[in-house]
Amino acid sequence: MAEMGSKGVTAGKIASNVQKKLTRAQEKVLQKLGKADETKDEQFEQCVQNFNKQLTEGTRLQKDLRTYLASVKAMHEASKKLNECLQEVYEPDWPGRDEANKIAENNDLLWLDYHQKLVDQALLTMDTYLGQFPDIKSRIAKRGRKLVDYDSARHHYESLQTAKKKDEAKIAKAEEELIKAQKVFEEMNVDLQEELPSLWNSRVGFYVNTFQSIAGLEENFHKEMSKLNQNLNDVLVSLEKQHGSNTFTVKAQPSDNAPAKGNKSPSPPPDGSPAATPEIRVNHEPEPPSSATAGASLPKSPSQPAEASEVAGGTHPAAGAQEPGETAASEAASSSLPAVVVETFSATVNGTVEGGSGVGRLDLPPGFMFKVQAQHDYVATDTDELQLKAGDVVLVIPFQNPEEQDEGWLMGVKESDWNQHKELEKCRGVFPENFTERVQ
Repeated sequence: MAEMGSKGVTAGKIASNVQKKLTRAQEKVLQKLGKADETKDEQFEQCVQNFNKQLTEGTRLQKDLRTYLASVKAMHEASKKLNECLQEVYEPDWPGRDEANKIAENNDLLWLDYHQKLVDQALLTMDTYLGQFPDIKSRIAKRGRKLVDYDSARHHYESLQTAKKKDEAKIAKAEEELIKAQKVFEEMNVDLQEELPSLWNSRVGFYVNTFQSIAGLEENFHKEMSKLNQNLNDVLVSLEKQHGSNTFTVKAQPSDNAPAKGNKSPSPPPDGSPAATPEIRVNHEPEPPSSATAGASLPKSPSQPAEASEVAGGTHPAAGAQEPGETAASEAASSSLPAVVVETFSATVNGTVEGGSGVGRLDLPPGFMFKVQAQHDYVATDTDELQLKAGDVVLVIPFQNPEEQDEGWLMGVKESDWNQHKELEKCRGVFPENFTERVQ
């Protein structure tokens, strides 16, 4: 019997809930059609809008914070792998091995501590903050349903009062239901009217505390990490001093492929492009010396061998005075000099630079050697490189420090930039020779 009673109560409750849903649906339809008025509370609606905005912002912050933590974890793993590599290559007999290993351990612990503190002081606080929203959201939805029940009860009571045939019993029952619906709605409404503004205002303090915690943790982390990095640097400096004679120097290595600049290589030009090093032709045919160049001497370049400097400086006979035997000797000497020196030497002996542009002309940059034209686009990958478009003309000049010149790279300034600015410091840069072709 008890079970039947229990089932009967359950069935009755279900039927009641179904009836409520039908009544609410009917009431909403009538309100939308304008056949029934709807209780409005603009102040509460504004609170609901603020609530939804606050929930959206909090959800996004939680997502971005989790992404940040994932990035910290990834950086930790990368740092750990890097330190493991150092430990493997650090040979047992090298000084500072134990210190380097200890620094690696402290580095790992520091990353772990940083990640855990971010979880405790930021992520968990974020989760707690967002944890209050589902309950309030549910109560807002319930308040909306109770408001519909209240409007429905009010409309039912009003319709009975305005009916031609009044049934006092039905009117009394409807009034009782109206009072009950109004009481339930107002209790929920009052609570939410107090909680929603308070929750909205709390967001400021929460955002401040969250980002202060993140900023403070990151600041302390970088301070401690900076100390560890300084200690590691001291260990490596000590190692370098003890093995000073074996200091590693980065030098450009000749290659048959695209030239290298430091640790970078420009992409090779498309098939069918000119060779990496354009052919340099030296003109040894004697020409009558002019008054402007007969006594001129070639300035000594830092990269020019002493022998070449002496030859260019005037110890070599003038081009007009060379005998056939001397011409052959000149060709033999030229073959042992760098291409740029040979070209400059030839141009000076003949009195002009190929193409008719003198080295000392005011409309060309100091030290101008020759012109090249870009055959392909080149995208600069460093601040000291020139950005080239196919067709750009570049005025080639020598490196200030010849030791800085890498195999296959030239120093120059785009002709358009030089004509506009006339300032080398702003315009000059390096570029891959195999992307260009000499024009004069």
